Amino acid sequence: MAERVVTMAIGPLVSMLKDKASSYLLDQYKVMEGMEEQHKILKRKLPAILDVITDVEEQAMAQREGAKAWLQELRTVAYVANEVFDEFKYEALRREAKKNGHYIKLGFDVIKLFPTHNRVAFRYKMGRKLCLILQAVEVLIAEMQVFGFKYQPQPPVSKEWRHTDYVSIDPQEIASRSRHEDKKNIIGILVDEASNADLTVVPVVAMGGLGKTTLAQLIYNDPEIQKHFQLLLWVCVSDTFDVNSLAKSIVEASPNKNVDTDKPPLDRLQKLVSGQRYLLVLDDVWDNKELRKWERLKVCLQHGGMGSAVLTTTRDKRVSEIMGADRAAYNLNALEDHFIKEIIEARAFSSKKEKPIELVEVVDEIVKRCCGSPLAATALGSVLCTKTSVKEWKAVSSGTSVCTDETGILPILKLSYNDLPAHMKQCFAFCAVFPKDYKINVEKLIQLWIANGFILEYKEDSPETFGKHIFDELVSRSFFLDLEESKDYSGYYSSTCKIHDLMHDIAMSVMEKECVVATMEPSEIEWLPDTARHLFLSCEEAERILNDSMQERSPAIQTLLCNSDVFSPLQHLSKYNTLHALKLCLGTESFLLKPKYLHHLRYLDLSESSIKALPEDISILYNLQVLDLSNCCYLERLPRQMKYMTSLCHLYTHECPELKSMPPGLENLTKLQTLTVFVAGVPGPDCADVGELHGLNIGGRLELCQVENVEKAEAEVANLGGQLELQHLNLGDQLELRRVENVKKAEAKVANLGNKKDLRELTLRWTEVGDSKVLDKFEPHGGLQVLKIYKYGGKCMGMLQNMVEIHLSGCERLQVLFSCGTSFTFPKLKVLTLEHLLDFERWWEINEAQEEQIIFPLLEKLFIRHCGKLIALPEAPLLGEPSRGGNRLVCTPFSLLENLFIWYCGKLVPLREAPLVHESCSGGYRLVQSAFPALKVLALEDLGSFQKWDAAVEGEPILFPQLETLSVQKCPKLVDLPEAPKLSVLVIEDGKQEVFHFVDRYLSSLTNLTLRLEHRETTSEAECTSIVPVDSKEKWNQKSPLTVLELGCCNSFFGPGALEPWDYFVHLEKLEIDRCDVLVHWPENVFQSLVSLRTLLIRNCKNLTGYAQAPLEPLASERSQHPRGLESLCLRNCPSLVEMFNVPASLKKMTIGGCIKLESIFGKQQGMAELVQVSSSSEAIMPATVSELPSTPMNHFCPCLEDLCLSACGSLPAVLNLPPSLKTLEMDRCSSIQVLSCQLGGLQKPEATTSRSRSPIMPQPLAAATAPAAREHLLPPHLEYLTILNCAGMLGGTLRLPAPLKRLFIMGNSGLTSLECLSGEHPPSLESLWLERCSTLASLPNEPQVYRSLWSLEITGCPAIKKLPRCLQQQLGSIKRKWLDARYEVTEFKPLKPKTWKEIPRLVRERRQACRS
Repeated sequence: MAERVVTMAIGPLVSMLKDKASSYLLDQYKVMEGMEEQHKILKRKLPAILDVITDVEEQAMAQREGAKAWLQELRTVAYVANEVFDEFKYEALRREAKKNGHYIKLGFDVIKLFPTHNRVAFRYKMGRKLCLILQAVEVLIAEMQVFGFKYQPQPPVSKEWRHTDYVSIDPQEIASRSRHEDKKNIIGILVDEASNADLTVVPVVAMGGLGKTTLAQLIYNDPEIQKHFQLLLWVCVSDTFDVNSLAKSIVEASPNKNVDTDKPPLDRLQKLVSGQRYLLVLDDVWDNKELRKWERLKVCLQHGGMGSAVLTTTRDKRVSEIMGADRAAYNLNALEDHFIKEIIEARAFSSKKEKPIELVEVVDEIVKRCCGSPLAATALGSVLCTKTSVKEWKAVSSGTSVCTDETGILPILKLSYNDLPAHMKQCFAFCAVFPKDYKINVEKLIQLWIANGFILEYKEDSPETFGKHIFDELVSRSFFLDLEESKDYSGYYSSTCKIHDLMHDIAMSVMEKECVVATMEPSEIEWLPDTARHLFLSCEEAERILNDSMQERSPAIQTLLCNSDVFSPLQHLSKYNTLHALKLCLGTESFLLKPKYLHHLRYLDLSESSIKALPEDISILYNLQVLDLSNCCYLERLPRQMKYMTSLCHLYTHECPELKSMPPGLENLTKLQTLTVFVAGVPGPDCADVGELHGLNIGGRLELCQVENVEKAEAEVANLGGQLELQHLNLGDQLELRRVENVKKAEAKVANLGNKKDLRELTLRWTEVGDSKVLDKFEPHGGLQVLKIYKYGGKCMGMLQNMVEIHLSGCERLQVLFSCGTSFTFPKLKVLTLEHLLDFERWWEINEAQEEQIIFPLLEKLFIRHCGKLIALPEAPLLGEPSRGGNRLVCTPFSLLENLFIWYCGKLVPLREAPLVHESCSGGYRLVQSAFPALKVLALEDLGSFQKWDAAVEGEPILFPQLETLSVQKCPKLVDLPEAPKLSVLVIEDGKQEVFHFVDRYLSSLTNLTLRLEHRETTSEAECTSIVPVDSKEKWNQKSPLTVLELGCCNSFFGPGALEPWDYFVHLEKLEIDRCDVLVHWPENVFQSLVSLRTLLIRNCKNLTGYAQAPLEPLASERSQHPRGLESLCLRNCPSLVEMFNVPASLKKMTIGGCIKLESIFGKQQGMAELVQVSSSSEAIMPATVSELPSTPMNHFCPCLEDLCLSACGSLPAVLNLPPSLKTLEMDRCSSIQVLSCQLGGLQKPEATTSRSRSPIMPQPLAAATAPAAREHLLPPHLEYLTILNCAGMLGGTLRLPAPLKRLFIMGNSGLTSLECLSGEHPPSLESLWLERCSTLASLPNEPQVYRSLWSLEITGCPAIKKLPRCLQQQLGSIKRKWLDARYEVTEFKPLKPKTWKEIPRLVRERRQACRS
């Protein structure tokens, strides 16, 4: 099936033209006077084109050259016609402004601004343009009939938007599960290099869309990595590896980005990393095939501290070889099918309550087409989400090409793009204007869509609302990712997103040369083609580059986004007259452009410019919809005639400290929706009054500055609350008041703000902390729910009793939260946040009259951070409440509190003092303490003085009756834990060893326990006591519900004096043991007790050796196998380990790494001693076949084992008795292994035959063994994946390949001589065969079946292979991905294109000429 191509949707462009031609403004101001007939003809013919546009686009996607050429011509004509009708519209707006008096205000400047305002001249000029357009349209219609394009109704633009749910699938959650092993492996590599003085480089290699970046993010954000490295840096490299630009990007990704900005980037980089252990992630490296570039950068990076590392992700293996020359690349494997299926189903059925069985059955077929790519699965799932029938699902499946290494997942992404509605295609394709990995501001993106006319106006919704629906739909289809909500330094929130680099490739292929991105100075003179319409520049001297290019060319640029400073004027200004959107950062005080050339401008972003004022003639930009002047630090005034810019919808003026006033007449801007800052100037004719906002439908955030200039409080805010009655984002809902210190009669004015009945959220922000009493008598009305106060300089607050949320931050002088004389009751408060209150000591002033009031009866969340003087939480006396059987004493301050977080409060010693509470129990009542009766989550961090849980009598424990999660980190003085009978999750990080002895009180409720204690080199026997005291064990009848147990430096569990508590953990499923120095021998009695254990991880136990040399237990061959249900076993970095325990039959996966002394895997087998002896002396007496090795009843180990991974186990002489069930076998840096064997009876009959002689191989005496070249290694019969890496002298002789084998990777081997198929078996059908640096390998299988399914082949650095087998040579042309040494003959099949394809453009040109003549 021919691959379908992606094309730009032309239909919306023609629809845009149709709407412009039908605009009421054209008739209202008679701008087409004298051209009425041509106007009518055009309005009739445009729908005729739209009737067939769907058919033409489908033919173009099917690669019909004639249809593509016709569409290209239509696009050109439509662009020109749109520009012409933009001129008609501007003329109508000009006449409207003239009617309203704008000409009088402009005075004599009118002649310069409108040299062609004469109606006769305008009619003549525009009449000629309109006639040319009409002729071009008539030619297109004639060709349309010649080509036989058929009518297809255009699908209507839906106004009913389906509900999109971003969280229907959590990619990070699936990624964390699916890439857990990869993440753990790479983290292990990075952390293990802590003592390495050389720079460690770890390249991660995989095809696009396989999740390299996601894996890097998981590693980057892992707590172990965050803790291990002093500095973490992340930079996306993408296409261009420019050393200076990259060095600059690395520095700017650090906290020191503003340091030494005048120095060269490489010098800044060297200073940044000097002496620090850092991790640098270079994501998506492409263009780094020159060693000298990398060496230049590496010279600076090598100044980092010991253990510094660089983690790179790339699709190109050659890049990884250059950057990680001293280490093999980490090849990221495809995601397993069950994860792919999970992603597809989650996407496809996200909006459905049930999964129809008939659709679920189709999923398995679709999974195969994704080839393990999560991005492909997400894209296909998003496409399927809009399909409801089996026929549609099967059409998607059959219409999707299978992913290959050559095409990657692009065919699937193209299908996803082609499935979009036409108007969405246009919006997404525009995103090609941004560089790869660029953080796109969502609000700005939608405004750019509107400015370019991609979003038409509808009566039902505003263009912004319609654009947000389009964006949400594209997000749900995974065209955008990494959505983030962030706020800048000024506190303004914004949403950003990114585009996956492969999705970006799709957009670029659609736009072709219409979008041009220049992130560094272009090397080619003709970098800016005439077809360019959207341009992004972020290189230095952008104005010089533009001036040089525009001198030679005249592209009709619609979008110009310049991210670098512009210091000199732009030349050839008349060539910018087609601009619809412009972003410039002007480094000069004056405006460098001439508005008379910018009539069609809809979007103007001058943020962070140095201009002092805008010119008055900018008010002739009657089309302007967005004006962004934010962060213009020197801006003093706005144009006085701004009231004539009647199309203006969004005006951003925040962070303009020099702005003195607003221009008059703002009430005329009836479309204005956003005004971020209103500066009230001194009343006068050139200054707007706040009252002008009375009738405006302003939403979003509003900041009032210089309120001192408002003479009357009523004029300031009286109308704001009463008139701007909007919902959600509006003045009636949210108001921010800044510079409150400037307000005269502040108490009265702020009180007025609080009394506005429609106000739901109020933010008061001071620029700096100073003396203030504004809030002493603050009494907001009952409707105000959320109050946020920043940098208030008072010492106390007023009446805040009706608040639902209170956030106080940076109020450094606040000493008491509530002043004397106010009620302490907060009947509605649910959320309280206190941050950076440096003088905060007490919660309220003492007032005995208020003692018996409930404080926070509804408080659910309390966050306290950086309150250095706070000693304790609030206290309250007891209240008597009736209950069954009499009165019950209750604690009231936090009766409903569920979440409590306290961070960085160095003086907080105990939690609040808790009164005694009667609690019923069997046999009567008992007295307990309950300070937080509803608390479920408690997190304490970095509390230097915190050492006890209450201030009551010592020895009386506090009780948290509902506590479920407790996290205690970096509390060095804490030596005990509180009572919490329902605690299910306990996390102790950097805790004292004494804390260990209090864990027993939770064993009846804990399900997850993380106990990472401080490391002590020696542990006394007294400390190695049981987690369960003897008296508790005698009384205890139930078993612990614990399922996950992670132990770090917990020697007390395994020390010689410890009483074993393990028989209580019958439900434990996962056990992690880290840095247990007292663990020497395998704790078999522990394993016997853990009957539910499924996952066991032991790492960094430096003294673990295995069994005792003179064990009291039975011999290894007689020992039982424990734990019986174990499925996954991981042993890492146990350098003293010599021997394994007898692993159970249930084991499915086993990973062993960094166990350099390990001598055997499946227990101590007979014959091993002889094998080790001969391997160290003379290889001449090695056994010739596996059948010569001794067999014992214990040889049949692990019948369920499917995955075995061995790495850095240099003492393993052999891997014997491999189970027949094994499907994946990986060996890395295990150079001592000389023999691989499968369990006898599992592979074949005792006798084996070679594929050449077919004669049986009979057992021989050990002394009569043949030479190593004749050795043969037998693999498990179900093995599918075999990887042998960096094992230089491993496995001499012949390796026999089982029939199911799909992938074989052998790299860095100097022992193997031959690869052969098993006799009597079907030969394997390999999918991937990689042989690299195998110096002794000389022979490959010669059966054709072996290579028929091959899609990936590498044979490099194998000098003994003189010639490829003939059957392999015949397959080379069909192998998609291959790397072969030059000496091997390569014959590729290249299909020829039909000659008629080349003839189609010529035929199209001839037919056009015929029509014109």
